[in-house]
Amino acid sequence: MDEALFLSSPTRPGKRVAPEAKSPENGAAMDFTLTEEQTSFADSVGRFADQHLAAGALARAHSPEYPWDVARHLGANGILGITIAEADGGQGGTLMDAVLAIEQVARVCPRSADVVQAGNFGAIRALAEFGTPEQKASYLPKLLAGETLIAVGMTESDAGSAVTELKTKASPVDDGYRIDGSKIFTTNSPEATVFLVYVRFGPGLDGVGSVLVERDTPGFTLGKPSRFMGGDIWQQLYFEDCRIPAANVVLGPGGFKKQMSAFNAERIGNSARSLALGRHVFELARAHAGQRKQFGRLLNDFQGIQWKFADMAMQLDAGQLLLYRAAVNADRGLPSPQETAIAKAYCNRAGFDIASEALQVLGGTGFDEQSLAEYCLRRTRGWMIAGGTIETMKNRIAEGVFGRRFSQRPAGATDRG
Repeated sequence: MDEALFLSSPTRPGKRVAPEAKSPENGAAMDFTLTEEQTSFADSVGRFADQHLAAGALARAHSPEYPWDVARHLGANGILGITIAEADGGQGGTLMDAVLAIEQVARVCPRSADVVQAGNFGAIRALAEFGTPEQKASYLPKLLAGETLIAVGMTESDAGSAVTELKTKASPVDDGYRIDGSKIFTTNSPEATVFLVYVRFGPGLDGVGSVLVERDTPGFTLGKPSRFMGGDIWQQLYFEDCRIPAANVVLGPGGFKKQMSAFNAERIGNSARSLALGRHVFELARAHAGQRKQFGRLLNDFQGIQWKFADMAMQLDAGQLLLYRAAVNADRGLPSPQETAIAKAYCNRAGFDIASEALQVLGGTGFDEQSLAEYCLRRTRGWMIAGGTIETMKNRIAEGVFGRRFSQRPAGATDRG
């Protein structure tokens, strides 16, 4: 383990987290600074990233392989499982701590930020929140050590944004269940050793739950590899008379709402990566504009370039405030759907727009694959779809604005299943 990283540990629940809102009634100002503990933690993760992740960042970005060496190194230094309880082998920290870790890692190695995400948000967090003691004891130690990987099997060909229309079925048999169906667009499917699969136990919304399926389970196969524009490799998941024991059920019938509450934490990580990769390209462009000359002048001497950076700086600040609000106000890592939707929609759009504008400043240098700028642009574009599209987030925001639910289905239609 690296001593520098453990000079400070993540903040524990109950400690003051930033930004701290003070009552406007007594005239106190809003405090938008990080706490001393958070600053120290972010600095220690930053030192770790500079020392161990800066070298090889470009090669990792273009490699189709999952960076297992990075995962094990992050696991050994407590950067996986930041948001997971100490009793379960994690660090007992907060979502804000994990956001800070993503920011610091993405600053030097955007690809490694995906590993931080996988080790703190999404499937691993759902397992830690809702799994049985036996499930957690079986899977979490190796996941937190960076030796194995868990992936979410959620999306189907006819159930994307309308995820409650999923058809993958769990039928009771003997002392367990038979799983039949398929999933698409599963991130990390080529490397995952276990999958958290959304299934239908019965009709309607209350019939949706989740199960754990190990990679070598009979009846479970993976299709041919396919590549996203962002570089991720995924494989279709096929379940045909796939038998699992009852002990592999994470959330049974009626568990869908709990699953989606955990998925909101996933969206915090998505938002953090979007903004962090936008910031990465911003910093590349800022350095370039202070060195590159055209027509006998530095690029940053031109007002048109100055305005680009002013716009990007405003987007970065606004996005960070929205992201931090959603993370800080989360109750034990299960954030407000409204605040999360606002943060994700804004940070997704801002991250992509900033990466695009910064790449424009970089010109051909940024468009070339020898720069991480083009990689960050492709990655940020994908997160406007993954984890809930921007349009879906706007639907959720509108529901909060008007205090009512707006069904996207035709009048009289219900959740299918």
